[in-house]
Amino acid sequence: MNLINTQVFSQVQESVSRHSEPGLPLSVAPMMDRTDRHYRYFMRLITKRTLLYTEMITTAAIIHGDRQKLLGFSPEENPLSLQLGGDDPQELAECTRIAEDFGYDEINLNVGCPSSRVQNGNFGACLMAQPERVARGIEAMQRVTKLPVTVKHRIGIDDCDRYEDMREFVRIISESGCRRFTVHARKAWLSGLNPKENRTIPPLRYEDVYQLKQEFPELWIEINGGITTMEQVQEHLPQVDAVMIGRAAYDNPYLFANCDRDIFGEEIPPLSRQQVVEAMLPYIDHWLTQDSNLNQISRHFLQLFTGQPGSRAWKRHISENAYLPGAGSDVIRAALAKVPE
Repeated sequence: MNLINTQVFSQVQESVSRHSEPGLPLSVAPMMDRTDRHYRYFMRLITKRTLLYTEMITTAAIIHGDRQKLLGFSPEENPLSLQLGGDDPQELAECTRIAEDFGYDEINLNVGCPSSRVQNGNFGACLMAQPERVARGIEAMQRVTKLPVTVKHRIGIDDCDRYEDMREFVRIISESGCRRFTVHARKAWLSGLNPKENRTIPPLRYEDVYQLKQEFPELWIEINGGITTMEQVQEHLPQVDAVMIGRAAYDNPYLFANCDRDIFGEEIPPLSRQQVVEAMLPYIDHWLTQDSNLNQISRHFLQLFTGQPGSRAWKRHISENAYLPGAGSDVIRAALAKVPE
């Protein structure tokens, strides 16, 4: 471990020791149509310690839908957080009980998604304008579980985007008993920008998140937004308790290969990219017997060889063949053969 990594690891441990409910210093953000169980299993072959999240799942879907399909996961995926979307305290509490029974490690409430569909359901980022309602939901969730209940939110919405507005939001929610906040360091425009634009157009305001940690030292504050390298993670950690990486974790998953060593202090060397693929093959074979198709799984590791020789051939072979009827793990073996060792 080099000097900067040693310093960061020491700071992380000091931060953990001063919190009654510490989290993990690194996580992969919940992402719709991305962080499903197949992606999470794949990521566990690259990093054992990083906190992973489900996609956001609405309370209505859990209460009325196929819970095994929505919530089921492999034990290897832990530590794992379920992200809920909803605003009704009773429904949030019911889903929290269900999630605890399924074996999740924590429950996270989405107060950051700006999509119009989410707004129509009165959850996601629009709830930043209703902190008392969020607080009631958190209180209801905490009453039925011993698991950590956390909140992911923006620095603001629309014209309610002053630092003071965010500070008041966090103050009210923290008084409900919530001790952990993940802050996307961009505001969200609830009209005029789509979700993709809301991830890139509003400027990043990391200093606001740093100040939040300074004013609430007793809270666990995680920063999110625009973070694409482990060097950036190391730059943020002295200022906050944790860092969440979003799209970069999907577009370049092997970015996490050394984080168990550099962030968590583990000594076990990571699997090579080729070893990750080999380890996925039995998993693929299993799920193909469960009425899954290869493309549902293989789409998540198309970017495994990003920046490496053979990456284009790897992606092309899988993209052209994984969707075909009867496609199996032999497609992945053939794709791997196109990548230089």
